[in-house]
Amino acid sequence: MKKATKQEKDLIIEILAKSFDTNSSVNYIIKQDNKRKRRIRALMDYSFDVCTAFGDVFLSDDNKACALIVYPDKKKTTLKSILLDIKLILHAVGVGNISKTLKREKLISNIQPKIQMAYLWFIGVDPIAQDQGIGSELLQEIIDYSNSNDRPIYLETSTLKNLPWYGKFGFEIYSEQDLTYHLYFFRRDVK
Repeated sequence: MKKATKQEKDLIIEILAKSFDTNSSVNYIIKQDNKRKRRIRALMDYSFDVCTAFGDVFLSDDNKACALIVYPDKKKTTLKSILLDIKLILHAVGVGNISKTLKREKLISNIQPKIQMAYLWFIGVDPIAQDQGIGSELLQEIIDYSNSNDRPIYLETSTLKNLPWYGKFGFEIYSEQDLTYHLYFFRRDVK
């Protein structure tokens, strides 16, 4: 695993856009129109920029998987973050989805504890390279990295097939919520 650079941004956006194309949670906030795929790419672009500013972006050594982590305790409101939020609304969410998106983010914020953590926002593997252990290797490296930085890992997923996968790595469900889809909240304490 390596820390990604800005030069690898397009690769990371491509991996995540393909990985999350049919994801319920992503498609919940993305305006569903003929620009949906472009909007998902815009969401991943935004997420990359936020994690570059307030977290870490990791890429597997073979460049087939990536993870975006944000550290909520380091996140600050700046002119740049406000401009990123505006760009997110205009290019991904759409004005009509602002209220639903803000409610969802408030729900997540209210459920997450206010502690120093590593929030695993996105982890994805290029679909043509899935089921080869690449994602598992990356997740284990993220766990090791978070343990060495004394940060528990928190995440959500709406993908049912991921539930046993996260469980295999010691993650536990600590909350569940129903939106128009079911959202599972996971945590993994430092060990």
